[in-house]
Amino acid sequence: MSTATTATTGGPIAPAPAPTPRRPRPGRAWIHTVIGIVLVAIMLFPVYWMVNASLAPAGNSLNTQWLPLNPDFSGYSRAIADQGQNLITSLIVAIGACVLSVAIAAPCAYALAQFRIRGTAVLLFVVLISQMIPGIVIANALYTVYTPLGLINSIPGLILADASQGIPFAILIMRAYLETFETSIVEAARVDGCGHVRAFWSIVLPVSKNSLITAGIFSFLFAWSDFLMALTLTTGETIRPVTLGLYTYIGTNDTDWSAVMSTAVLSSLPAVILMIIAQKYVAAGATGGAVK
Repeated sequence: MSTATTATTGGPIAPAPAPTPRRPRPGRAWIHTVIGIVLVAIMLFPVYWMVNASLAPAGNSLNTQWLPLNPDFSGYSRAIADQGQNLITSLIVAIGACVLSVAIAAPCAYALAQFRIRGTAVLLFVVLISQMIPGIVIANALYTVYTPLGLINSIPGLILADASQGIPFAILIMRAYLETFETSIVEAARVDGCGHVRAFWSIVLPVSKNSLITAGIFSFLFAWSDFLMALTLTTGETIRPVTLGLYTYIGTNDTDWSAVMSTAVLSSLPAVILMIIAQKYVAAGATGGAVK
């Protein structure tokens, strides 16, 4: 009655109390936590079993215990002796493909993002189409080109082949970020006498550190995990990445799974360490072009 009278007489109306936020029930929170733990455990179980089998004595992995109570590191020594050269080959190829991909993708992405170029939409469509082509088609085409050039069974040939997979993705990642880049900074540098190349090298690249690292990491991972290009473009044992080496290693060591699993662990370490170190740059670079 008093509220209605106050409203009709034009007096102040007391504000309605703010609704209290609903707090999640403790029971539901525990259920969500348990479900999350179970899902993570299911996804990480193959990784755990790989590490566990690598620490088991030489033999069939079916006889491996659930816990490595008596770890044996002899499998790692055999893996390094047999696959050490292949690991070095993969590392050289992955680093080379990463550097080449970023070196080509960075100026291309900057030009597509900041310069008024006719047919930009068509060029971006071509970049997208290049990622949809099956890898076996590209591998066979490169094999035909590499044969007269003498690039079969060569590290430069593998670097070029793996970079062809990383360049389109790196262009798309960096262009999304460079579209939000403030052109006024470059214009100020141009007024001070910087050319396009100097402004790009001294201003654009340092500011675009997150997108550069993101593009470089994904290019490295593409090259590090490549199997199809290595299988098609190498025919001997002198130049053999670890993915192909592991594939042939399984066939010759079907009774010594500790060495096989040790090789798998060693081949996974560079990617894991790289992602742990650069995860904040990847998160910032992947979302840098999401908002303006």
